[in-house]
Amino acid sequence: MYQQLSKIARKFMKESTMFKVGFNLSPMYRRSTARILSVSDDLHTVKIRIPLNWKNRNYVGSIFGGSLFASVDPIPMIQLMYILKEDYIVWDKSAHIQFKRPAREAMYASFEFTAAEIERIIENVKENNEIEHPKVTYITNKTGDTVFCEVTKSIYIANKEFFKNKRRN
Repeated sequence: MYQQLSKIARKFMKESTMFKVGFNLSPMYRRSTARILSVSDDLHTVKIRIPLNWKNRNYVGSIFGGSLFASVDPIPMIQLMYILKEDYIVWDKSAHIQFKRPAREAMYASFEFTAAEIERIIENVKENNEIEHPKVTYITNKTGDTVFCEVTKSIYIANKEFFKNKRRN
C-alpha cells in the first residue's frame, strides 16, 4: 500500500518531501512518537527527533526502549530503497540495540549514506549478486555529544533479477 501511495505522490512532490511527510503521517511511525525533522534532497541524510512525553515514558521516567528502537528501525532500509531505486531488493535482515544510558530528554538521530558508501554497495552487489550491509545509528542528545543508544542493523541488498531467480529455486 505504501509503495503504491508513494508512486502517486512522486507526481506531485519531491521524493525528499514525500519521504518526510509519508513517515510523519504514517500511523505505524507516529506510534513510535518520533518525527522526521529533515530529509536531504538526495535522500542521503535523514534527521529525526524523539520527544520524551507521556506516550513513550516508561516506569522509571525515561524514554521506553521500544519507542527508541521503533523510531530508528524503518528508516535506513526505506532510505536505501529510495536511493537505489527499483533495480534492487532491500530488506532488513537483523538488528541489535545497545542501551548506553537512560534517555530523560528529547533524543535525536541522523541517518547518513555517503556517496562512496552507495558506490561500494552497488559494486559489491554487482560482484556478489547479494550482500548484507551493516549500518549503525546513534541516538544522541540535541548537541550530539552524548550517545544514549546504539542501533546496529544488517540490511540485505540484492540484484532484483538474481533475487527473483533465487526465490524460484
